[in-house]
Amino acid sequence: MSTHPTPAPAAPTGGDPAAATPAGTPSPAAGRGVLYGFGAYLLWGAFPLYFAALAPAGPWEILAHRVVWSLLFCLVLLAATRQLGALRGVLGTRRRALAMTAAGLTIGVNWTIYVAAVTTGHVTEAALGYFLNPLATVVIGVVVLRESLRRWQWVAVGIAAAAAVYLTVDYGQPPWISLALALSFATYGLLKKQVGASVPALHSLTAETVALLPVATGILVWLGTSPTGSTTTHQTFTGHGVGHMLWLASAGVATAIPLLLFAAAASRVTLVTIGLLQFLTPVLQLLVGVLVMGEHLSVSRWIGFAMVWCALVVLMTDTVVAAGRRRRHDRLARAAGGLSGS
Repeated sequence: MSTHPTPAPAAPTGGDPAAATPAGTPSPAAGRGVLYGFGAYLLWGAFPLYFAALAPAGPWEILAHRVVWSLLFCLVLLAATRQLGALRGVLGTRRRALAMTAAGLTIGVNWTIYVAAVTTGHVTEAALGYFLNPLATVVIGVVVLRESLRRWQWVAVGIAAAAAVYLTVDYGQPPWISLALALSFATYGLLKKQVGASVPALHSLTAETVALLPVATGILVWLGTSPTGSTTTHQTFTGHGVGHMLWLASAGVATAIPLLLFAAAASRVTLVTIGLLQFLTPVLQLLVGVLVMGEHLSVSRWIGFAMVWCALVVLMTDTVVAAGRRRRHDRLARAAGGLSGS
């Protein structure tokens, strides 16, 4: 997909950024945060149209240019804001540097699969992958982090597993594109959690693209030395007009802007709000695939999608209810603390 991150593992510091004002109305910061988040997920949802416009470039060339131009764009922003010197501090310890490198390589795999899916007419399968992403994140939390699940979370995972089996039978094979996108992005979220929420989005993207730069350089050299033929193994940056060159060069802006909007949203609204907003992207991708790019979904595929949506409804309902319970518990704890201190 895109590069949209999973919601951060911990709420931003300074309390609930979307907390109501004393009058009981949402704070102005929360309102702006929702707009920023909506803008980020709207742009990510439109990515199939953007990558289709990069034709005749193939997925490998698009990946390479996305890395190179994203890095250049980030370095310009860091220089303009006088933050270049802080980049070394972002890497911090050797462990953090390794985690950032692994995150960069993982998101590179995700980008490649997503672009390949879009450019080969599998936008709806890519959308399914991002519907599955929250569920894949839950599974990784259980398997890797040994987290425990509440009853309804187990129900959601069970429904999703049934949907995966159903779609495997319907496809005649597992939905590899969807599963690969969901698992790679969930793994990316896990690696980002290891890094911590203290690294600003711009610094994080810069470090990750630095890790991918040798890969991107190797791809560009390979494409540049390959004989003319299939666009998947030959560079198209030159020879297709200035417009095509500008489209490929715009990949840096297209990658960084929604990520920065997301960072601005995440610092102003609750994780529950971010979690609900994130479903805007796969919904838009599905609509683009079916209504704009003319992909066909059979009735059986719609049934598989509906099973996944049921799992998501159960998961998000449980999340919202649990968040409400935590807020009530926190209010009672504060009230009790106030009484004991009086």
